[in-house]
Amino acid sequence: MKKIEILQKMIDESKSIVFFSGAGVSTESGIKDFRGKDGLSKMKFPYPVEVMLSRRFFDEKTEEFYDFYRKYMNSLDAKPNVIHQYLKKLEDAGKLKAIVTQNIDGLHEKAGCQCVYELHGTIYKNYCMRCHKEYDASVAFDSKGIPRCTCGGIIKPNVVLYGESLPEYAFDASIEAISHADLLIVAGTSLTVYPAAGFLSYFKGKYLVILNLEETPFDKKASLVMHESLGKIFESLEI
Repeated sequence: MKKIEILQKMIDESKSIVFFSGAGVSTESGIKDFRGKDGLSKMKFPYPVEVMLSRRFFDEKTEEFYDFYRKYMNSLDAKPNVIHQYLKKLEDAGKLKAIVTQNIDGLHEKAGCQCVYELHGTIYKNYCMRCHKEYDASVAFDSKGIPRCTCGGIIKPNVVLYGESLPEYAFDASIEAISHADLLIVAGTSLTVYPAAGFLSYFKGKYLVILNLEETPFDKKASLVMHESLGKIFESLEI
């Protein structure tokens, strides 16, 4: 039996599916990932990407942070791809119970998915660090220099930077969903970023599936591993 047929059988059998998505899910929509062969980490910048997207860099070199953020993190025009669309249908069918995502692009929500836990936040929410007034994405991407609130405070994107903790609600809800899944599909992530990668240890269900172009540290623990184009995989699946 081909691997795609095995995956289809697993989906058909399962009643409680959780989808764990990484940057590779969004590359099908034209968004650069971090560690892929053409990812941001392979490009030349004044500092490593992990530094430029760190809380310390944001605090100490805010204007440089925003220069980078506006140029490389703006995915407002990106559209959901075949993966997001398939997941929406799977959720509508009552089989997909939750999406746990490391992505900040909001594409799962754009596709209409309802139960999405954003471990690293979202570009669509921004807030004043002084008075906590909330702003939409345009304030970060359309302004020049450092965006400021009407109170004068600096506005920060509600994304989790390196050196920051994951949001408590998303953290707890993700663990809860994964621990009750009978099928966990992990797609488009290298599974090297913690604590998110550690969530897999909470899975006690029947099938663990890992879909990623490159090997991950968890491949040997999986029921099924496919190192193929995610777009091609999901184009072949049925609900």
